[in-house]
Amino acid sequence: MSISYHELAPEHFSEILALGNLVHGDNYLDINSINNLYERSWQDNINASWVALNKDGKLVGFRLTNAASQWHPDKWCSPDKWPVDASRVCYFKCNTVDESVRGQGVGSTLLRKSIASAQMQGALAGLAHIWMASPNNSAYGYFSACGGVVIKMHPNKWQHLCFEDNYACPVCDDLCTCTGAEMLLAF
Repeated sequence: MSISYHELAPEHFSEILALGNLVHGDNYLDINSINNLYERSWQDNINASWVALNKDGKLVGFRLTNAASQWHPDKWCSPDKWPVDASRVCYFKCNTVDESVRGQGVGSTLLRKSIASAQMQGALAGLAHIWMASPNNSAYGYFSACGGVVIKMHPNKWQHLCFEDNYACPVCDDLCTCTGAEMLLAF
């Protein structure tokens, strides 16, 4: 299958919303959060977020990345344990690939493109909260294989979204109890 890669743009928002909520659960993303993530992708006229399109122009994957200067560590972060100053760490919000193209290198290509953009923005590392309940724990395996190192495990990482945004985790019955692995990938 022929895949092309492009910087995230507003014309991709509706397809990101559909694919993101299909994979991660209803209300994981909404149009406001996508717009906010898009705005925070930029630094020095460089966009760190990328999408993958099939030969028909259909979105089959995306990597949402906040530039190092466009986000701040929260209670789910342990910057005192990071080997890089927090001001030089970008944030990998999510990497999502359509089931039809999984295992074909789309996710790792999106990550490489985001890393290259983040490096041009001045980042030395990227942080992600890896969903430990992904099918076959593929998210952890993928991010580890790319060089990500576990900093800390955060039980109930996305539970607050159930209250705040009516998030419906695709693996939990009511409230999300999934663990997020805080992982750092040095460039």
